[in-house]
Amino acid sequence: MAELSRRKILISGGTLGALGALGLTPPAEASQTPWTWSARGSVAGSGAGTDPRWVWDEEADALVASLIDRGDVPEVNRLLWDWNRNDQPLPDGLPADLRDFMERARRLPSWADRGKLETAADFNKSRGLYLNLLNGVGGGMLSTAIPKEARAVYYSKGGADMEDRVAKTSILGFAVGSLNAYRPDGSCVVEAVKTRLVHAAVRHLLRQVPHWPYGIPISQEDMLVTWHTLPTFAMRKMLEWKVPISSADSAAYLHVWQVTAHMLGIKDEYIPSSWDEAYAQSDQVLPRNMGPTPEGVALTDILLDQLAEQTSPGSISRPLCNALARYLVGDQVADWDGIEREPVWDPLISSAWPKLVRFREGLIPLPLVPQIAWVIDEAVRQYIMFFLTKGKETKIEIPTTNRPGT
Repeated sequence: MAELSRRKILISGGTLGALGALGLTPPAEASQTPWTWSARGSVAGSGAGTDPRWVWDEEADALVASLIDRGDVPEVNRLLWDWNRNDQPLPDGLPADLRDFMERARRLPSWADRGKLETAADFNKSRGLYLNLLNGVGGGMLSTAIPKEARAVYYSKGGADMEDRVAKTSILGFAVGSLNAYRPDGSCVVEAVKTRLVHAAVRHLLRQVPHWPYGIPISQEDMLVTWHTLPTFAMRKMLEWKVPISSADSAAYLHVWQVTAHMLGIKDEYIPSSWDEAYAQSDQVLPRNMGPTPEGVALTDILLDQLAEQTSPGSISRPLCNALARYLVGDQVADWDGIEREPVWDPLISSAWPKLVRFREGLIPLPLVPQIAWVIDEAVRQYIMFFLTKGKETKIEIPTTNRPGT
C-alpha cells in the first residue's frame, strides 16, 4: 500500500478503532439493513424485489470468466481498441459468444427517449462546469469513501496505476456528458459496454486474491451506489447551490443517466424512475455502504496529489485541492478520506463559491463577488482539465490480472 502517515491512518479509522475519537459513526453492516426500496419506483415499474446486494450480472460474468480462462482477452482488447463510435460495427474476429452478447448489450432500452437525450446534451453543455466538477472530482472523493469500491479499485489492476485508473474512469463520465453521447457519432454506448465487460472481469479476478475476504465485488447495489455518487449527488449539490434548473432539463439529466445505468448492466427494476425515487434509494444505499478504509485514504491521497500537480506549482496547490474536495463532499466524507482540514482555504471556499455560482447564473452583479473567488474559479478549471486530459490518454480495456503483488 502507498506510504501513509500515522495521522492519516488514524483519520481513516485504520481498523475503524479511531472513529469514536473523531465523533463519527461507522456505517451499519449491510447485512443488518433490509432492502426496502420498491421496484414500483423503478423505470420497469415492477420487479422481483430481490435485494441488489446479492445480484450481479449473470450473463456478462459467465462470458468474461470464460474469455479470461480461454486466454482470449488480449486479442479481444486489440480488436476493440478502434471500436469507438456508437454506430460502428463490431470488429471482425471477435469470439462468437462475445459478439452475440455485445450486439444485445449495445441496444438502447425500449424506453429510451431520444428527445430527452438531446435535451440532456444541451443541459450538460450549459452546466458543464458544475457537472464536471461534481461528477469528476466530487464523485471521485465519494468513491474512495465507499469501502467495497475503494478495496476493489485498490486490489484490482487499476489500483497500481491511479493515473491510468482515473483516465479510464473519466472516459465513461465524459462520454455521458458529451453533446453526442447517444447519437450515432457518440461513444457512450461503446464505453458503457466496455465498462460492463471490465466489471465482469474484476468480479472474476478479485475472487482469486488469496486474502480477498469481501465476496463477489460490484453487485447491483455496488453499481447503484456509484451511480448515486454521480447524477444524484450532482443534482442535489446544484439545487443546494441554487443553480436554476428547469423541469425539462432536470428530467432529461436523469434520463441520460437512467439509460446509462441500463447500458452498464443495472437491471431496470433497480433504476429509479424519478428524482424523488432516486433520492429515496440513495438515502438507503449510501449510508450503509460508506465509511473509512486505509485503502480509501491511500487512493484519495494519490488522487489529490495528482490534482495538485495540475494546478499552479507551489505549496498552496495541495491545500487548495484539499479545501475544494472537502467543500464538495462535506466534513464526514473528507475525514473518512483522510483529507486534511485547511484553516485558511476551507472558510474562503465555503464563502466565495456560492457567490461565484450566483454570479455565473446572473443572480448577483460582479462587484459582490470577492476577489478570492477567481483564484478558486481557476483551481476548479484546473480540476476539470485534469480529468478531461487524462480521459483522452487511454482506452477502456478488459484486465487479465489483479494489482501486482496481490
